Amino acid sequence: MPRMKVVILAGGQGTRLAEETEVRPKPMVEIGGRPILWHIMNIYAHHGHKDFIVACGYKGEIIKEYVHNFFLHNSDIAVNLKDGSHQVLGTSSVDWRITAVDTGLNTMTGGRVRRLKHLLGDEPFMVTYGDGLGTIDIAALLAFHKQHGKLATITAVRPPSRFGELILEGQQVKRYAEKPQTSQGWINGGFFVFSPRVLDLIEDDATVLERKPLERLANDSQLMAFQHEGFWQPMDTMAEKEHLEKMWTTGSAPWKIWT
Repeated sequence: MPRMKVVILAGGQGTRLAEETEVRPKPMVEIGGRPILWHIMNIYAHHGHKDFIVACGYKGEIIKEYVHNFFLHNSDIAVNLKDGSHQVLGTSSVDWRITAVDTGLNTMTGGRVRRLKHLLGDEPFMVTYGDGLGTIDIAALLAFHKQHGKLATITAVRPPSRFGELILEGQQVKRYAEKPQTSQGWINGGFFVFSPRVLDLIEDDATVLERKPLERLANDSQLMAFQHEGFWQPMDTMAEKEHLEKMWTTGSAPWKIWT
């Protein structure tokens, strides 16, 4: 499928991560010294989708400053402090386009997408949350969406276990797995693909995407699930943030598919 715009929902207050989000929006909380927003964009960019629209809200100015200074922070420069002149010595290899849009402080998820209608045009687009990482095969997701021909695709994931899993033989532990994916049920993992007609189902700023719009799409047989069996992990709590950090620093981050 052709390259698509990617909407990243980045406006929530992240109250369960208050230790970090008192001073920054949740998508700017860092994993391995980089905002989780950067990690999410890298997943899409690896598959060739590099046109991002970040739906900002709470402390959105911090995201705008990050985007504005991205080139500077990812390039080597020499500055003459006498006259302020500077020379770029090594430029960033990133060729993304990032549009950061204020979609309101208290706007709900559906309302944030609706406010971006003028930027999305008449082509299908992708949407995901600014706090979830995974090994989703974006190319396979889009192929699935094209094949079924419905208005919307949601990525269904296995929820990560809150606790370590013990495999016992009698009283002996035969295997221990720290926070594995559970085999029970499917949940909404984000990584959506939408027809522009989905925007017509969003009434106003108060519309929660995950309620009336998705419920109606399901009732009308217009919502399909791309089942992802691999790694998926949200960052809702400090424990989850530390879990992701540990994976990154030990070189075992499964979502790092780029080089």
